[in-house]
Amino acid sequence: MFGNNLKKSKFYSGRNKEQIVVWECLLSFVQNLLSSSLLSKNLKIKIYRIVILPVVLYGCETWSLTLREERKVRMFENMVLRRIFGPKRDEVTGEWRKLHHEELNDLYCSPNIVRVVKSR
Repeated sequence: MFGNNLKKSKFYSGRNKEQIVVWECLLSFVQNLLSSSLLSKNLKIKIYRIVILPVVLYGCETWSLTLREERKVRMFENMVLRRIFGPKRDEVTGEWRKLHHEELNDLYCSPNIVRVVKSR
């Protein structure tokens, strides 16, 4: 199972590949919770901070992130946050669209994951 996920992984980078597969498996387990309309956004953020972030940040003290890996970690965080906050309706066209990176930063109001990794 993990080997197949590794080959299909969007975040595969050669190094830290086992960790990335674990992140994706964890996200697949909690994605229904994060996408649920029954849970409040505050509760979803707590799930992210308590369940997902510790798994993602495990062992980050030993990481030396390249720019490519920073981008992939940021992409992972944005993917999780988009699940939490959902799409946004465009006021002009009325169409649904996914939130941009800046909008996610404004809604999340916490340091992004790359800053956390660098601070540790």
